Amino acid sequence: MSETTLIHAWHAHVYYTPATKPTAIRLREWVGARFPAALLGRWHDAAVGPHPTSMYQIAFSTDLFSALAPFLAINRMGLTVLLHPETGRPKDDHLHNALWMGAVLPLDTSMLPETERP
Repeated sequence: MSETTLIHAWHAHVYYTPATKPTAIRLREWVGARFPAALLGRWHDAAVGPHPTSMYQIAFSTDLFSALAPFLAINRMGLTVLLHPETGRPKDDHLHNALWMGAVLPLDTSMLPETERP
């Protein structure tokens, strides 16, 4: 069993299509207004890294998890969200430690390392 203290932070990846981008914009605005300590990443209007479709990332501290995760669950407006911890094991974090809200999308984790380099 791993300790939860190994979680350094959290990432939420919000997926969208051209048709759902206005919804993704609205959700991003809500998150930014309600959680100013969360870091809103760039828009990726195409697949990037292990992610199979357009998305943006929300990075946030473990302190925000108990408020931000439920907010996303209730307010995602049908968008798919991948929520995963940052433990220093990127492949495990995306594949085995992840929580999905909505459809589970196939990730290409072949480029993710087992562990992060210091």
